[in-house]
Amino acid sequence: MSKKLEFQEIYHSHYPKVIRLCMGYLSGNEALAKDMAQEVFIKVWQYLKDFRGEATISTWIFRITVNTCLQELRKKKTKSLKIDIASNEANEDPESEKQFASMYRCINKLSAENKSIILLELEGLPQKEIAAITGLNHAAIRTRIHRIKDQLSKCVKNE
Repeated sequence: MSKKLEFQEIYHSHYPKVIRLCMGYLSGNEALAKDMAQEVFIKVWQYLKDFRGEATISTWIFRITVNTCLQELRKKKTKSLKIDIASNEANEDPESEKQFASMYRCINKLSAENKSIILLELEGLPQKEIAAITGLNHAAIRTRIHRIKDQLSKCVKNE
């Protein structure tokens, strides 16, 4: 398979997950999330030849995504990112919009590492894969996810 065809297949199968993860990191800012997703796939294209297969391609791409988004957040540390609810579909239930916004506000209060963990969990990644991406062991991930969910529940209730 040519590099171009291989990349196109990778792009199409991973873009939806990458954009959702970026949206989570960037407080639902769709334009910035699309920019970050583009950055991720530029890096994937550039380094695909160097991919050694020590992890799955998905794990490798998620690690690039996490690192790219964290790098962007460090650059923008002085600016506060706001949730762009207007970009959501107009026919959404106003109550679910409030819950969505509240959840993202609470997620944004988490440490960078906990934010990574919960966004990957919300993306539906297996906990072992989250451990591989974050560099933590599986038991630590299970414990953290439980604690993070408790913390988020309390935060959302207090909003």
